[in-house]
Amino acid sequence: MKFTKMHGIGNDYVYVNCFEERVEDPSWAARYVSPRRTGVGSDGLILIAPSKIADCRMIMYNADGSEGAMCGNGIRCVGKYAYDHGIAVKNPMTVETGAGVKTLAFTVEEGKVRTVTVDMGIPEQTSRLPEPITVGEKDYEFVGISMGNPHAVYFMEEIKSLDLEEIGPAFECHKRFPHRTNTEFIRVLGRDVIEMRVWERGSGETHACGTGAAASAVAAVLMGYADDRVEVRLLGGNLDIYWNRETGHVFMTGPAEEVFQGEIDVPVSEHV
Repeated sequence: MKFTKMHGIGNDYVYVNCFEERVEDPSWAARYVSPRRTGVGSDGLILIAPSKIADCRMIMYNADGSEGAMCGNGIRCVGKYAYDHGIAVKNPMTVETGAGVKTLAFTVEEGKVRTVTVDMGIPEQTSRLPEPITVGEKDYEFVGISMGNPHAVYFMEEIKSLDLEEIGPAFECHKRFPHRTNTEFIRVLGRDVIEMRVWERGSGETHACGTGAAASAVAAVLMGYADDRVEVRLLGGNLDIYWNRETGHVFMTGPAEEVFQGEIDVPVSEHV
């Protein structure tokens, strides 16, 4: 399987050009390539495929093999790959996802995409504002936001000392979320800056999450903590999130990087 390793501020995936390649079992392939020590090392697998309704299609799988509907950092890399490699040299570009068709606009330097602005669509509030919850033996409050995938946003005084490897699964798999959820832990630094750590459904803690950044910015606005444009600071870098209150759409701007290309033999099944 030929692949390209890409990342958006540290949220890294293995990308496969399915205009040229065929992946027989992408769920298994995601589990095979994602491990940091025995695989390529990634937060999952993303297929760039033909679409009947957009310039291309993004099909994403988390590191545990579960399929996701949308990935904000991932879609920026899909757009960069499609533009840089001649699949669709369009600006703007449309990409089909499990959460609908998204529109991407690029800044281009010397024929290569540097930054991408994604119309993330209209967020949906999925909880009370805020909603109490008990995780383990502690009481918390969260704001539920869907960006085409589920997010639970928790505002805290301090997030750097959180042991997410220990507590993350309890938040992700809480009975309040029967289909599991992405979990964002947020510290508000100002009306235009928030700090974020994320435990992603199916992948664990990642360096960045684009849909999570968008959901967190929306939650901060709804709670009265932030204005409509927010810089979200993540472990891997920063994203600019703008919520256009007139149209309801959220826009995310950030970089996309190609790291290297390679080829890997993926066994037919995990039992081989």
